[in-house]
Amino acid sequence: MKKYVLIFSLLCTCMVSPVLGQNRLLKYADKQLGLENYAHAAEVYTQAYQRKPRYTTAKNAAQAFTTIQDYNNSFEWWEKTVAFAEAERTDYSAYLQAALKLGKLSEVEDILSKSGFTEADFPELDFDLIRKLQAGTARVALLPVDGVNSDGSDQGLKLDESGTKYFSSDRGTITPTQKKGIRLDAKNSLPSGDKSNFNERPFFQIYQQSEDGEATTLQSDLTDAAHVADFAPMPSKGLVFYTVLRDVRKIKKKRAYTIQPEIYFGTLGDNGQISGSRPFPLNNFTVNGIQNPFVDEQAGRIYFASDMAGGVGGFDLYYVTFDQDLNFGSPVNLGPGVNTLEDESHPFIKAGKLYFSSKGHPGVGGMDIFSADQNGGVFSDVQNLGVPFNSTRDDFAFYVASDGKRYLSSDREGGLGMDDIYFIQDLYKILLAKVLDCDGVIVAENLDVRLGQANTRQIVETRRLGNGEISADLEPEQDFWLQISKPGFFSIKDSSLTTIGLEGDTLRREYRLARIPYGLQVWSDIVYYDLDKSYLKTQAEDILGKLADLMLKHDFLNLKVTSHTDARASDVYNERLSEKRAKAVSDFLVAKGIAPERITLAWFGEEQPVNDCGDGKPCPENLHQQNRRSELILEAFSDRNKQYSLPSGFELEDPCDLSPLTDLLSKELITVPNIYFDFDKAAIRPQHQTDLDRVSFVMKTKENLQLYLAGHTDQRGNEAYNMKLAERRAKAVMDYLVRQGVDASRLKYEWFGKSRPIHDCGTKACTEAMHQENRRTELILKGN
Repeated sequence: MKKYVLIFSLLCTCMVSPVLGQNRLLKYADKQLGLENYAHAAEVYTQAYQRKPRYTTAKNAAQAFTTIQDYNNSFEWWEKTVAFAEAERTDYSAYLQAALKLGKLSEVEDILSKSGFTEADFPELDFDLIRKLQAGTARVALLPVDGVNSDGSDQGLKLDESGTKYFSSDRGTITPTQKKGIRLDAKNSLPSGDKSNFNERPFFQIYQQSEDGEATTLQSDLTDAAHVADFAPMPSKGLVFYTVLRDVRKIKKKRAYTIQPEIYFGTLGDNGQISGSRPFPLNNFTVNGIQNPFVDEQAGRIYFASDMAGGVGGFDLYYVTFDQDLNFGSPVNLGPGVNTLEDESHPFIKAGKLYFSSKGHPGVGGMDIFSADQNGGVFSDVQNLGVPFNSTRDDFAFYVASDGKRYLSSDREGGLGMDDIYFIQDLYKILLAKVLDCDGVIVAENLDVRLGQANTRQIVETRRLGNGEISADLEPEQDFWLQISKPGFFSIKDSSLTTIGLEGDTLRREYRLARIPYGLQVWSDIVYYDLDKSYLKTQAEDILGKLADLMLKHDFLNLKVTSHTDARASDVYNERLSEKRAKAVSDFLVAKGIAPERITLAWFGEEQPVNDCGDGKPCPENLHQQNRRSELILEAFSDRNKQYSLPSGFELEDPCDLSPLTDLLSKELITVPNIYFDFDKAAIRPQHQTDLDRVSFVMKTKENLQLYLAGHTDQRGNEAYNMKLAERRAKAVMDYLVRQGVDASRLKYEWFGKSRPIHDCGTKACTEAMHQENRRTELILKGN
């Protein structure tokens, strides 16, 4: 599975005679161990131990069973080993690892208590991580792939574009070792029927299974191929790369030697044959191994595992580049972020992420599957995929097909054979949500995230990923709600999350987190009072009635009321009068159902006039009227201690831009008057000054507004004269507003003479009132 090695020997192999003496029996077992005939060595050590129990015999048997991945016997023999007084810390470490491979995490504490050691004495075993990984929520279920697995070892499933499955298997007849043959350090297959002394099984072959379920061997044209595995296609060129161990006894005449795995590639034919096989240029079968190819055509790389010189340790992961003519570059080690002192194998790239197997990174037990991020050609942030992707046994050959289906190989408990191929079925869908601020930067701190299932009201646990994203496991075919809040920002509520009919396994969302514009001015206006009175006029009641309706509809709106008087009467009297005027506004709104705490009142008597009609100064009544007023400012989000949600009922494309909200709200309240003129005049009438004061107040409190002015005349008089008169009327309104403090750059005026009448008095007789309606300057407020 990890490292493939062939050892050839011309020595005779006989069955072990029961009459052999104990020493000869041990010598024979030691020799088999040295020849790496582990299955046979384990059998002989067992016989020797039954004759006379010894520490070294038990330990050698345990090591042999561990090597051939017979975990039940491995645990049993390490248990015998540590029972001897000679047992060392390393024996207990192997015993603990054997226990973990059998899922006996609960027995670790008992083992440690009998050993005299603590968890700290075994730094090579990260018990906390193992507990965490094994306790993790299972988001998927592993289902054996139908019709693929056998009672042997089946691994490394791949699919081509037509749906044909390719996998490696050592299925076949198991026979006891009668002679020295070819020994392979993994689970492999050979078409001739030869087998491995490593575990008494045949060698590996690549099988192909069509959609009808029939599995046939994929034959290599290499006549000396003892083992063929690791199907790795290069579809664009119709090629397949694969691992091969060659039986080189025909070309090597030495007595004993070691042969390492190589990579070959050839053309994959429709007849299930590989032809024109060529060696990978890095092959060096007498020096080092090279195996587990993966072709990344998009990046132009071949990934593989090798124990070539210069690596981090054991089998490392490498890649070489290739061009269109299949010229290969120099090998590049993936570095210590990925490679360890132990073996790494089975590289696979998907969506810029590397998946691989390792015994060196902390894991659940045995060989585990890991992922690593790729950034600028550097691989980092290695993560254990956790349970159930990984088990206490060996898990490897993770693969994602083009349709998104995922597979892995494992020798975990409950399988049909030694290794089985599993389909990864989602038990949960994955939520991935990004929260961005108004500058597009991901928000990762001080977020309060709540996620729930709609029909059960059950709260779903969320987690934060390293990149700041929110992730959660979602039940399939369910509806969910999500709420995200952060102090000083609008809360986000999303009730549209659903996995019903979701294609794929991931539900992605992106949200904009906008800062709350506390005290945002939505609307402003002025209501006026009669001399020495505080009751509301009809016009004021109309304005406040609309305001009450809007505030009842939207609870994020509050009102500021500032009341004033003219300069006549004493200061004390005027202060009390302005208080009454403010309270009149409040009482009216409260009677309409507005909570008193949503209305803020202030009164200033005669202290803040809008003109210079001070004490004793003679002024016309219309100027005194301008001072007898209550200024109204409607604010959104007034309470700075309150966490607000984004207002509902508005089409906000971007929560960072609330101008559509304020424009829609203000349009419900603002009534912009027309300014009418006397015949042949352009002077502002006194009664219209308060109308323009209200407009200027709106302009000064809502700086995003622009004002358009259009001057008109009635239809009497000639056209040229009327054009000039219309211009003077539009400019008169503009000049008045500028004097009231409105920035001239926010004003635009035009004039149309008598060309745009309300009443066409040129074709019909008009009354004086109809002529009056034509003599006007129209005011139109527009958003910026």
